[in-house]
Amino acid sequence: MLVFVKIEFVPPSRKRPTSPCEKYVSSVSKTIDGVQYPANWLNLSTPEEKAALGLEEVVATNSPANDQYYWVSTELNGASLTYVNTPKDLTTVKSGALDQVNASSYSLLFPSDWMVVKAIETSTKVNADWNTYRANVRSCADNAKTMITGAPDVDAVAGIMGNIAWPTQPAPLGSTQA
Repeated sequence: MLVFVKIEFVPPSRKRPTSPCEKYVSSVSKTIDGVQYPANWLNLSTPEEKAALGLEEVVATNSPANDQYYWVSTELNGASLTYVNTPKDLTTVKSGALDQVNASSYSLLFPSDWMVVKAIETSTKVNADWNTYRANVRSCADNAKTMITGAPDVDAVAGIMGNIAWPTQPAPLGSTQA
């Protein structure tokens, strides 16, 4: 999606100045100076036609951060768009990350819980590969939770969450001996 702005000079003689720039989005029809333009007008017009209307393409100066960890807002200064990434409350971020780790480990362990139940009910052993996998999932979750709890800031929590390497399941459930 392209976004353009029309930069207008507002003379100081106006008592209530209008906004110095107005946004024009490529997928929206718009009327400018009494002329109706279709929704795809920015895609079809040449750079010269856009310049004749005083339009400049908006250029982002940075990227938005993950809104799970940051409040993301924008500032438009002329044709420069800047994302303002403000960290959320660290305690809240840590709590959400811990919940996410718990939910992920639960969803990884749940499909093989039947093996443990069957082993207890029938006094048989769980396949060693599955025992190792389940222990590795719990260990990975415990390590992640320890690092999250000790994280000094939101950046650290985001980094930890982005680098959790969950173990891979062994052979498919239906082909294992339990």
